[in-house]
Amino acid sequence: MIKIQGKLPRDINVACSGGVDSMAVVDFLLRNHNVNILFFDHDTETSSVALDFLKKYIRTKNSEFRLDYSYGTTLTIEVGNISRIKRKDESQEEFWRNERYSFFHENDKPVVTCHHLDDCVETWIWSSLHGEGKIIPYSNQNVIRPFLLNRKAEFVNWCRSHSVPWVEDTSNEDTRYMRNFIRHEILQKALVVNPGLHKVIAKKVSADASL
Repeated sequence: MIKIQGKLPRDINVACSGGVDSMAVVDFLLRNHNVNILFFDHDTETSSVALDFLKKYIRTKNSEFRLDYSYGTTLTIEVGNISRIKRKDESQEEFWRNERYSFFHENDKPVVTCHHLDDCVETWIWSSLHGEGKIIPYSNQNVIRPFLLNRKAEFVNWCRSHSVPWVEDTSNEDTRYMRNFIRHEILQKALVVNPGLHKVIAKKVSADASL
């Protein structure tokens, strides 16, 4: 069952890539909210495929809403684009992240991201290897992350049980990107050392949200 931290307004922006995590959150929130999807175009072939998928999904979903008066919600999309050239001191991942958040921060309404507990664990491992373990914060200016206590499996189960479509980003398997290297090469070894790592990080996430 999907858990949520905090209260959300009726009209909400959701950062959505078309992947299983964000599609589960969009479908979950559509039951009680008007959702505006914020999609950031990374100027890649994968982004192009995902954007086409989301536009088709929105057309289909809004047609269903017009036939189902129990919903009474709407679904829209806003697209952000890369606005500058990558600096030499930025990794590709850092550049994309900086551009995404610049787009999110331009919005005057809360922006929900779909980060989950598995993301928190990966971030903690990554930052620990650089000297200080850090937790993904609940909020960053207008960006909020109310799903941090959920495992990724909860989102996968939601999509499967509610017939929610999603697109797979093949770049998620590319270990040249450090996030993927941690996920595919380091995480399982860390769990051998501490099988309860997700519970440890969940406590830290809960403590951070209560501050």
